[in-house]
Amino acid sequence: MNKSDRSPIDLFFTILKPLMMFTIKKPILIISIGILLGVLGFFQSSKLTIDTDISNLLPEQNPTVLAMQELRQTVGGEAAAAVAITSSSFHNNVQFAETLIPLVLQQVQPDGEPYFTRVDYRKDISFMTNNALYFATDSELKGLIDFLNEMTSIQTLIQPTQSELTINTSSFFENINVSEYPISEDSLTLVLQFYPAYSQTDVGYIERAFAMLDSVSTELMPADYHSDMEIILGGRMQRQMVEIKAITNEVTSSFGLGVIVILLLVTSYFFVKAYYAKAEKKNDLSTILQLLVRIPVIAALIGIPLVLSLLWTFGLAQVVYGSLNMMTSILGLILFGLSIDYGIHFYARYTEERGEGNSVENSILTTFQSSGQAITIAGLTTAISLFVLIFADFKGFSEFGFISCTGIIFGLISMLFILPALLVVFEKTSLLSLKSNSPHKKKASGKPFPAAGFVVTLSLLSVVFAILLLPRISFEYDFDTLEPVFEEYEIRHQVISRVYPTSNYRNPAFILLDQNENSEPLLAYLRARVESDTTILSVEALQERFPTSAEDQSRRLSLLQEIRILLDGPFFTIANTQDVQRLRLAAQTNQAIQLSDVPEYLTDMFTSKDGSLGSFIMIFPEQELSDGRNSIAFSEAIGTIELEDGTIFTAASTSLVAAEMLRLLQRESSWIISATFILVLLLMYLNFKNMYLTLLALTPLMVGMLWTFLLMELTGVKLNFYNMIVLPVLLGIGNDAGVHIVHRYMELGPGTIRKVLSTTGKHVAMASITTMIGFSGSLLSSHPGLRSIGHIAVLGIASTMLSALVFLPALLQLLENFKSKKLINK
Repeated sequence: MNKSDRSPIDLFFTILKPLMMFTIKKPILIISIGILLGVLGFFQSSKLTIDTDISNLLPEQNPTVLAMQELRQTVGGEAAAAVAITSSSFHNNVQFAETLIPLVLQQVQPDGEPYFTRVDYRKDISFMTNNALYFATDSELKGLIDFLNEMTSIQTLIQPTQSELTINTSSFFENINVSEYPISEDSLTLVLQFYPAYSQTDVGYIERAFAMLDSVSTELMPADYHSDMEIILGGRMQRQMVEIKAITNEVTSSFGLGVIVILLLVTSYFFVKAYYAKAEKKNDLSTILQLLVRIPVIAALIGIPLVLSLLWTFGLAQVVYGSLNMMTSILGLILFGLSIDYGIHFYARYTEERGEGNSVENSILTTFQSSGQAITIAGLTTAISLFVLIFADFKGFSEFGFISCTGIIFGLISMLFILPALLVVFEKTSLLSLKSNSPHKKKASGKPFPAAGFVVTLSLLSVVFAILLLPRISFEYDFDTLEPVFEEYEIRHQVISRVYPTSNYRNPAFILLDQNENSEPLLAYLRARVESDTTILSVEALQERFPTSAEDQSRRLSLLQEIRILLDGPFFTIANTQDVQRLRLAAQTNQAIQLSDVPEYLTDMFTSKDGSLGSFIMIFPEQELSDGRNSIAFSEAIGTIELEDGTIFTAASTSLVAAEMLRLLQRESSWIISATFILVLLLMYLNFKNMYLTLLALTPLMVGMLWTFLLMELTGVKLNFYNMIVLPVLLGIGNDAGVHIVHRYMELGPGTIRKVLSTTGKHVAMASITTMIGFSGSLLSSHPGLRSIGHIAVLGIASTMLSALVFLPALLQLLENFKSKKLINK
């Protein structure tokens, strides 16, 4: 064969042959280098943590991310640690709380910093009872005046119902908690909210903080305050800790279980394969015992290179990223399942060569030049297709791409060099003996693949059906369905929600202001948007609630005087309901209140971490932002605001981060998937140097992907921002089966389809199953988003395997039959 006729991969392996010869001659040195790098990788990878903060999945310079970082530095975290005190005595609950609070706030960490900076507890309600309407916004007061005028315009003295007045006046008080204590309706549950001094992503701090709360609460002996008193710790801060710990534990346990299952499956496969090759009679007990002794050796042969490659991979990941995100946290078992494929193909071909009587050296060289090329082109195709993800701005893609790409390459290197080195050592030390006493070469079966025409026809019909259903594949926008439910946390949350129930006034977006920045133009713009935009419920700002200028204070007092005049009219003198009395008290303010005289609990929501007031504006959404489409609409409405003078403001909130993440995902997914497929096609062509063979090898991938979409629609699996990563990954790994089948078919020639399936086909099936097990680890996760990754991956890998082992052989058989008929006709 001329050099020009040889494929690039063939030339590359010719260059690598001296390195393989060195590996065969110096196996101990190669293994020692691998172990040394593995030790270094272990020390680095042991420092890895899991970051569940979705804002860190966006580019660092993204305006929404920068605004979110500034918000956290200025305002602090939204999550708090909640301590619920329950008993049948309200007074005993208060007594316990007042003993607990100073003890908790004086607790410090080893570095001398306090665990918590403040607590939500008792409020001076007399101030609010007598001045509540002074802190209503102008628009709220004008709305109240309109309502009072409407009621006084009634020409009859028929008293409006209590419910009618309640409905129309309650909205003016709902933003101001006038309850003296944070208690439930029955007064038997009191909840304290402690606000953290440290970052909420610092899991070590959260664990120490809750351990301290539990310790201090227990030492106070709650039963001494009341026999049925119970202390329950919870809050969003705890949920964050529970989620991180749950995912970490699940990743660890699923990895351990998955590794054991994969190794058992692979060793069992080679045990059965070796038994049928060596057994001289049915139920050959001596052969069975010999092979059973070999099982740990095979597990070590395959497992050692795998473990080393994973240590190299995650050691490098720690150096580059420092932590894993939600998507990359499951890569350990996935890479184990992917990389073991290369070991299966290499070891299986090596045993065939040894079974035919070849020496260790010749068997390794032949395997390296044949199966080595096949696994390399399959591995490089997978790695390079995953490498495309690195160029994505969405870090869920880019970090997944980098870690998985390097993991595949390290897995290839380990299987191509560490595994052969181990084979040499194990054969020399007699830990492994694969030499056949009666070598023989099996003849290729000339039997055709059965029912080829029927299989191809049925497969193509299913492909057409899949194409017709493609437009029905939907995207899951509901974030709630992707959020994990932790039973222990939910039980605690139910107790805390007795005091802090879910309300419309949550998930606000924040716009930060410079201290000397005039907020009036921005507030005027936002007020207009509230009236015209259905995505905005309300706007809250210090300037809205607390008039500071003489002009604003005068206008506020004039509105209150107008309300008092209306309430003193004859109509409300008769209709003197409880709410009317409440309004009279709330409207009695007749002189300006200085900001320094306002209780802290009223200004807390407008107070930054450094104690300054009025440095931000809060915008509350009208719609539920758990729906990603609503988050996107809210983000488009207020995410970036440009005033007439050119001043630009960027809003920040976790919901806006989620919206930006969805938009980025939608923008990038299409080009990433397209680029991945083009790269796979190009690499396959460079390998085969023949478009016909390239398309044959790609057939299982294309058909398998369409079957995957068909199964998704039939089983109700939707795409979401977690499992979208699987589509380009499937393009990368789904071509492996076709590459191996076509490579072996071209090596053996026409009439050998049954032989290909009985040898390489079995290896392909085993490799696909181990890859499925690798992805199946995420199916055990309590996180629905991570589970969905496993769902699509398993469907996709199973589909491409079925396509490679059924549709492709049937197609090859039809093509053989067609060529035979052409020769006969000639």
